[in-house]
Amino acid sequence: MTRTRLPVYFIPHGGGPWPFMEFPKDEKGRGPWDDLEAFLRGLPQDVGTTPKAVLIVSGHWETPPVPTVSTSAAPDMLFDYYNFPPHTYELRYPAKGDPALAGHIREVLGKAGIASAEDDKRGFDHGVFIPLMLIYPEADVPVVMLSMRNTLDAESHIALGQALEELRSQNILIVASGMSYHNMRMFRARDAAHEAAAKRFDDWLTDAVEQDDPEQRAAILSSWTENPDALACHVPDHDHLVPLFVAAGAAGADKGKRVFNGIIAGKAYSGYRFG
Repeated sequence: MTRTRLPVYFIPHGGGPWPFMEFPKDEKGRGPWDDLEAFLRGLPQDVGTTPKAVLIVSGHWETPPVPTVSTSAAPDMLFDYYNFPPHTYELRYPAKGDPALAGHIREVLGKAGIASAEDDKRGFDHGVFIPLMLIYPEADVPVVMLSMRNTLDAESHIALGQALEELRSQNILIVASGMSYHNMRMFRARDAAHEAAAKRFDDWLTDAVEQDDPEQRAAILSSWTENPDALACHVPDHDHLVPLFVAAGAAGADKGKRVFNGIIAGKAYSGYRFG
């Protein structure tokens, strides 16, 4: 199947270098991240065609005061995780960048009245290289990164996504990489009340994403802090949720759908496709 307009994804990128570590198995022989690995490895089939390039927004890159586009032709690795096994700092993802596409993205943003900057030194952080090592393991699809604004507000990031929507018709795959649950203080704790709050917020977020009306979707997502469980799920900040706002904006009139739902350490988390 060949698409004339690619879908947009919000994907969970998991914790640290998780696909390249050993974890205890449950009584059925399953690891805690096995379902996420299967989902990410299956994404190319879901997309339906090989894109010209990937434009990825990671929850690990924010810049003041404007969004920044990576312009390196050969991005290096950025190991922005800590206290993991030595071999996880030797991982390599040799995908090329695309300076010409980066320039085009800046033009697209400028046309929408959105100022931007460029960075020719930015490497692949683990919100980029970890999921892409599963999605495109041959590293044969060029990758351009786009930062979040450090305001981390919903409205401007939805607008950022809206400006990028036209790239979907240019065979550019827009991937927003984060986590719908990201409370590192509670991640390893087993607390029934907190786990129930995470489930409620995940279901609320899914309902927002799956709204038929894109304006209603944007309004609900913009009011996410009013949800009584929201801040419990995103501590100390919500940088891993912001990429979803970009994806929702880039969706345009396309409805969202939850295409992945997992449980990690008792906490629900999800992935979404628009279009």
